[in-house]
Amino acid sequence: MGTYQVTGQRARQMRVVPAEVLKRLYARDDAKGLVQTAAHLALLIAGGWLVLETRGTWWLVPALLLQAVFVNALFGAMHEAVHYSAFKTRWPNDVLAFFSGAAILNNAGFYRHYHYAHHRYTQDPARDPELLTSVVPRTWGQYLFRVSALPFVMIRARDIFVFPFGRRGNVDYIHNSGWPEVHRWGRLLLAFYAALLAGSVLLQTTVVLWVWFIPLLIGLPLLRLYLLCEHTLCPESDDGFANTRTTLSNPAVRFLMWNLPFHAEHHLFPNIPFHQLPEAHRHLRPHLKYVARSYTQVHREIVRSLA
Repeated sequence: MGTYQVTGQRARQMRVVPAEVLKRLYARDDAKGLVQTAAHLALLIAGGWLVLETRGTWWLVPALLLQAVFVNALFGAMHEAVHYSAFKTRWPNDVLAFFSGAAILNNAGFYRHYHYAHHRYTQDPARDPELLTSVVPRTWGQYLFRVSALPFVMIRARDIFVFPFGRRGNVDYIHNSGWPEVHRWGRLLLAFYAALLAGSVLLQTTVVLWVWFIPLLIGLPLLRLYLLCEHTLCPESDDGFANTRTTLSNPAVRFLMWNLPFHAEHHLFPNIPFHQLPEAHRHLRPHLKYVARSYTQVHREIVRSLA
């Protein structure tokens, strides 16, 4: 790695896709967002039902693992919604962002501003919040600690219990204008969790625990493994063809993650909605430096790089 390199190539790289094609790719679609959201919700309901039906049997283990995938894959929904590209209409994006974020312990209002800073300063060690808050693993210890999701849980605890009360938790990579939204969404998030807890106690039910919280905890390391593949081992540079990795994976992963595996394409053109990213990939594939076949392939490369 080394010092952050400014190539000045971004404007040229964004002209690789013809303007008339980009105009079509930028089109957002309420219907496609609704179908994707409904399909993911159906999987969550089916997975939750399977967990409840298999309690007391050995089938509970695979049921929990399946639901863990469905719950943590809501990261893809939250990510798309904070970009306001899950739907053409603005307000459904906010609704989806809030609830999908809440499902994975994220204040989506905070994540929106955090993520915008990540897009603006991708792979800049001094300004990219992903690099500022997560150590790039150089050793086995750092790798296992990152994958354990313990750093994630500690940071999310800050979001949940600090932001609602008007504090900033030593965060300095968000513009002052973004903090009112972060604090407002933090209060809504804390109220939502309190309502879930109070409802479970009053109704004397453990359904929320089995259907959501246990699968969430089980799947957090899986989500860390997924996210680790997006930029690790890519150069610290503003070169959009090289500083982000696309991982083709398989149709199931691409569906669950709202096509986010086409990650280099998303970073080059963040306003292209999820359902247009496969076509964007066809235009950009010849130019991308890091296109992996699978997430296991990427992790083999990461493991080989560890001290």
